[in-house]
Amino acid sequence: MTADLAPGKAERPNDPRRPGKNATHSATSLRSITRAYVGRVRGGELGALPAVLGLIVLCAFFAVLRPVFLSDLNFANLLTQGAGSIAIAMGLVFVLLLGEIDLSAGYASGVCAAVLAILLTDHGWPWYGAVGAAILTGTVIGLLLGGLVAKVGIPSFVVTLAAFLGFQGIVLMLLKEGTNISIQDDTILAVANNNLSPALGWVLLALCVAGYAAVQLRRNGNRARRGLTTAPPALLAIRIGSLAVLGAAAVHVLNQERSRNIIVDSLKGVPIVVPVIVVLLVISTFVLQRTSFGLHFYAVGGNAEAARRAGINVAGIRIAAFVICSSLAAVGGIIAASRGNSVDPNTGGSNVLLLAVGAAVIGGTSLFGGRGRAVDAVLGGMVVAVIQNGMGLMGYSSGVKYAVTGSVLLVAAGVDALSRRRSALR
Repeated sequence: MTADLAPGKAERPNDPRRPGKNATHSATSLRSITRAYVGRVRGGELGALPAVLGLIVLCAFFAVLRPVFLSDLNFANLLTQGAGSIAIAMGLVFVLLLGEIDLSAGYASGVCAAVLAILLTDHGWPWYGAVGAAILTGTVIGLLLGGLVAKVGIPSFVVTLAAFLGFQGIVLMLLKEGTNISIQDDTILAVANNNLSPALGWVLLALCVAGYAAVQLRRNGNRARRGLTTAPPALLAIRIGSLAVLGAAAVHVLNQERSRNIIVDSLKGVPIVVPVIVVLLVISTFVLQRTSFGLHFYAVGGNAEAARRAGINVAGIRIAAFVICSSLAAVGGIIAASRGNSVDPNTGGSNVLLLAVGAAVIGGTSLFGGRGRAVDAVLGGMVVAVIQNGMGLMGYSSGVKYAVTGSVLLVAAGVDALSRRRSALR
């Protein structure tokens, strides 16, 4: 019908020659988007909102009780403290999207870290060869677990629980029943212990903001060309501006001198582990949200039988989820080995799995499948790191930390269950 209209007669609300209508249209669109978001939240689609609110409340709480919590040194410690768990949690997001679970991710990271340390120390491998072998080990572990779940049909809980026990034994055998292997390679040690130069930190921020802006603008342009609804310019400006402001504040704080004795050693700049996590986040987000392969995870997690009838290789997606999970667990193990300067039987054990699963679930990834994003692991990982760090500054014991973190995980799972029930009722 619009083809019959004479040129100039069709309504063009985005025409730059109509500033009054443009402003009204953008404002109306922004209000409608806000109302739609509020409606989704009321309907049970909370997303990462609880994690964001929890992070703000926790930071304010610890800052009031322990002002040192907001120091630049502690801020840098928070980022490095949670990096390993965040990397493992990103992999767990892929598994949780299918409604599965991987209880062995923690000790899988320990096995991969042991392989890294042995090749570096005992066999003199270069760092890149040892890192490649560690990640390859994670890939093989994922193929094994995924094959047992997808092809044999053993529930993932049973498979990964058995692997959880088995990998503990493998770590002990690799480390000769408890040997601590020190890591001397400067490149590996730099991952969790060194910092970028202040100038390079600003360059990293500029690249992140420019890349995010390009993605947002391109997505809007593609939707406009297809005749789909687009985000108003005001919303795009808020998204890009928020990232720029928060990122600039973080880089400014991290670029301050944190060393207590600058004569002995200077300590300033963004920790190197931060761009490592950023790269993992960008790749994981691109795979999940911008590729058909990634969308298949949501389809299988939402309804595996419907996905199978639609032609999706459900077994292949399940295997891929465990491969990605174990490979990212290997990255988490490498970060942990770098931060500890060594590998021992506790690497990947203790509370590693709890913190990683907690990070994914607290961040907004559903335990029931079909809902989650890679950024959930980052948000949830920061919540867990804030709890651990803040309670440590207040002098609480490890037992109290475990109890509080477990309670927060239980609350997050409860919120997820209730929100899904409310969403289904609506």
